Amino acid sequence: MKVEPVKKETLTEQIMKQLADKITSGELKPGERLPDERSLAEMFGVTRSRIREALRALSLIGLIDIRPGGGSFVSDQSAQIPAETILWSYHREISDYENLYDARKLIEGTVYLACFDKRTDEIIDVLQDYAEQLLSLDTAEVSSEDLSDLLDEIDTYVGVNCGNGIFHKLMQTMIVLRRESAIKILSASASRESSILWRVKILKAFAQEDRSRLASNIDAFYANSISQLLEE
Repeated sequence: MKVEPVKKETLTEQIMKQLADKITSGELKPGERLPDERSLAEMFGVTRSRIREALRALSLIGLIDIRPGGGSFVSDQSAQIPAETILWSYHREISDYENLYDARKLIEGTVYLACFDKRTDEIIDVLQDYAEQLLSLDTAEVSSEDLSDLLDEIDTYVGVNCGNGIFHKLMQTMIVLRRESAIKILSASASRESSILWRVKILKAFAQEDRSRLASNIDAFYANSISQLLEE
């Protein structure tokens, strides 16, 4: 495996970036075993401790699996990042709902637009089926937890099919981080109705050719969600 020599500043981050780039680009395939720590240290021209730090960090964000006594392997791109890892990493930030929704708009909106750009007839059909599922819900009867579960399922599908492994991981992260605030918002029947309305508009946009309409619907969805949260 060819790598680029690293500079003496932020060695761990540089190693992580090179390895992450090779994973997300597909140069390193899911399930492929990475060279051992000694070999990687020689390739990068750093100590084994630096390699170990980089591998642990890549494992934390779900890009590789470290098997004790067995080495390090590229994770399955569809594998879920452990929820405990995500919550531990962001435990100070998850109570700041306004900033969380800003991050949601940035990340989830980007993932949806990326999926729109990669959409196929199959993706369009699946998302239209999800739209019909949402429309069939009785907002007076469905629980906030059940609706949140369905929305998580939809967003997971979009993340898997957006064509970008990093975006997929980021979507997984946001699904975990938003859980508490999402359930809080959806506890009111009016909020469930509004959420379903905007979600359906977003999903229906995939069957159209107007990317700007999708972007506009996404912006409106998050603006509405934030306003409802601030009213609580």
